[in-house]
Amino acid sequence: MRRTGTTRRGALTATGALALGAVLTGCGEDDKGTGRPVLTEAEAVRADKALRRAAAHTGALALAHYDLVTEAHPDAAAGLAPLRAAVRQHIGAVAAGRTQPPAAAPGPVSTDRPTALKELAAAERRRADAHAEALLTAEPELARLLASVAAGAAAHAYLLTELAKETPS
Repeated sequence: MRRTGTTRRGALTATGALALGAVLTGCGEDDKGTGRPVLTEAEAVRADKALRRAAAHTGALALAHYDLVTEAHPDAAAGLAPLRAAVRQHIGAVAAGRTQPPAAAPGPVSTDRPTALKELAAAERRRADAHAEALLTAEPELARLLASVAAGAAAHAYLLTELAKETPS
């Protein structure tokens, strides 16, 4: 005989359906209810350029940090090469084809390899945080790009932290 009434499975299914409906409804709203000011087209273009310039500068700082660590610890160059190449691609993506001047080196790095890798991981965390903060004011297309780059920087920070743990002093 089948049990009638509300079951756990039914309640969870209904809750999930309600949550999905709320998310989908929120995704379709226009800018009127977001609290964000409506920008003219010229203002939006200027804001987009400024965000892209700032994101590219942040990436260039990280790239310079990679170069310093590689210079100070040549034995780490092979392990850092794929991450450095990804940072270069991130810069190209956010700069939208504009060439960026090289960033000033962020300062000396530690002579201790694990410490240098931890410093580089901290720089990647700062890069991820900067991109995540920029999401708040970016237009949707740029926001998606910045979210991807921020996720990449966070992954780099994790990988560098793990590499630092595995590296002997």
